[in-house]
Amino acid sequence: MADLPELRIGIDVGGTNTDAVVLDADGRVIAKAKRPTTPDVTEGLRAALDAVLAELGDESVRIGRVMLGTTHATNAILERRGLGRVAVLRLGAPATTAVPPLSDWPGDLRKAVSAGEAIVPGGHYVDGREISRPDLDAVRRFLDGVEADAVAVTSVFSPASSEHERLVEELIGAEYGLPVSVSHEIGSLGLLERENATVLNAALYGVAGHVTDALVTALAERGLGAKPYLAQNDGTLMTVEHAARLPVSTIGSGPANSLRGAAFLSGVADAIVVDVGGTSTDLGVLAGGFPRESAAAVEIGGVLTNFRMPDILAIALGGGTMVRSHGIGPDSVGYRIVREALVFGGNTMTMTDAAVAAGRSPRDAEGWRERLETLRRDMSEENEDTLERAVAIADEMVVDAVDRMAFGKTDRPLVAVGGGAFLLPDRIPGVSQVIRPEHAEVANAVGAGIALASGRVDTILSAGDSRSEAIERAKEEAAARAVTAGADPAGVEIVDLLEVPLSYLSEPAVRVHVKAAGPLAR
Repeated sequence: MADLPELRIGIDVGGTNTDAVVLDADGRVIAKAKRPTTPDVTEGLRAALDAVLAELGDESVRIGRVMLGTTHATNAILERRGLGRVAVLRLGAPATTAVPPLSDWPGDLRKAVSAGEAIVPGGHYVDGREISRPDLDAVRRFLDGVEADAVAVTSVFSPASSEHERLVEELIGAEYGLPVSVSHEIGSLGLLERENATVLNAALYGVAGHVTDALVTALAERGLGAKPYLAQNDGTLMTVEHAARLPVSTIGSGPANSLRGAAFLSGVADAIVVDVGGTSTDLGVLAGGFPRESAAAVEIGGVLTNFRMPDILAIALGGGTMVRSHGIGPDSVGYRIVREALVFGGNTMTMTDAAVAAGRSPRDAEGWRERLETLRRDMSEENEDTLERAVAIADEMVVDAVDRMAFGKTDRPLVAVGGGAFLLPDRIPGVSQVIRPEHAEVANAVGAGIALASGRVDTILSAGDSRSEAIERAKEEAAARAVTAGADPAGVEIVDLLEVPLSYLSEPAVRVHVKAAGPLAR
């Protein structure tokens, strides 16, 4: 049995449904399932996992890996629930005292997370020179006076030199035994945004432990010896051990999974992807088979951060979006659609009903049209008109969103995925064609199942004679981080290298961003 091709399970937890797929060694989908996402998320995960295992039967012993994309971290921040208390430590006095840590945070989130904040001497200039040596005694005095579950350490220009953060991390580990979140591993340039991301990361350690424990336990309960992985926000994977250290990297994994799954299922590397769910529609752009990343700071739960996220535009349109005489949404029946929509025998008009009335429905929509036609016999003329107008409004929303994401390029195809993809028309202005790949309704789970492991480095280097050697070192560090995340060392490649010259410095310098990715190690 050990010689049989290895199977993989991809699971993606969405706002309405939790999707699961089983892929064989060649990437073919051999089982798939959709189950409603439950309030605590974990039960929906177990139900979707059980559904595909039942379809596999005795073949489940061949499962070697399980990849999970989850909304746990995002939900915890948005709902201010399950977050740890963080001691927030900035190495940057006296240069950065004018704007204290967490100054721009919403009051309720700051109250839930912060165990105390301090700015102590330390940090570097942009060219790598020290501002001052770290005051380790000041660090001790601060930590002696707070009760925290974790510590977030942010040093000025740590992407240029992480020396001070590493020094303080060693001290905290040796003397206090607390987990430490260090900013050079999480964000890029931009002190406040990088600090915010680092604090959120530290606050999510408990949530990450709950997720990974739940996944590991679910696999063990079902007798699966598969190795678990979590999806990251750039469409790649990391081991559960890596996720436990960098849980903030799982935020945005859902849209990234959909984009990667769309590329895999369609065979198209450069396209606009429209993922229509039950509650919302996410639009993103594929560039070389990977999500186009956002160039702007990303706001999570009212907090600006600068870690890498897919460039996603979300609109309030989904299969469960409620339809009324004055318009559509933004509210949705969500996972209750199977009870409340007209096509399922309910009495709430939704976008699914409007699409079916317009002649749009998925291939497996058994009985939908017949049930709707039965209801339409007794439907008022006003409601008939309401359903018709809803489709026109939704189409306008999609056209406008596509135009905003296309940046004027009209030669790219559009890949329609998600359980509500049937809502989209077959012709959309601004794209060359609309592609509807097989298994599009579970593209997000497919994206989790086929993902690579990755690592990245964002740093500042001298533009002098040693530039080439420094860039090679940055490539090696990015590759090493990919291996730490679970990649096979023999298969790691540099997939992105960006150099940006920096002006107004005493010595010429460049900002370098390197991303390495590779298949998972066996």
